[in-house]
Amino acid sequence: MNTQTQLNVRDRQAPLQKRYIVTPEEALITDQARTSGGVDTDPFHGTVHPGKPNNSMPLHFGIHSAVGGYHDAPNPGDMLCAALAACLDSTLRIIADRLGVWIRSLEVAVKANVDVRGTLMVDRKVQVGFQQMQCHIDILADEQTDPRLMQKLIAAAEHSCVNLQTLRTGVSVQTSVNIG
Repeated sequence: MNTQTQLNVRDRQAPLQKRYIVTPEEALITDQARTSGGVDTDPFHGTVHPGKPNNSMPLHFGIHSAVGGYHDAPNPGDMLCAALAACLDSTLRIIADRLGVWIRSLEVAVKANVDVRGTLMVDRKVQVGFQQMQCHIDILADEQTDPRLMQKLIAAAEHSCVNLQTLRTGVSVQTSVNIG
């Protein structure tokens, strides 16, 4: 394990943990994304800017062929899978570092299944949205790592992964519209 990395994780997180005990309101953060443009192109392509406006890298998206798009770019479902994979991957690596587990390789693969008859209003009895998602983790730790420690790592990562827990428990979403 890289000792510098371990010290960096602890050095960065310990003061935050102490601060949030004293002032819990400072632990409330807001992530964001916005779309831009696209109205001058076809409805099957667009651009999304994840993160703060001044610190954002545009991502181009396309719509899946199952709903009429060309699927020539990641679609919003792919991006949802990517968000879950990225969150679970980083959570595993951060907790591994804190536990002193040296990860030799890690891959998190996420798939999501949807019946598009709901969104296309072919069958109103079909739920709109993903019916299920699967996460597969391929992780290889140092040979001397205790298997019980690996189980602790996986359990802690599943507990601490914001995107995984949001998808498992659901979240309230409000929509506001300005028509002008």
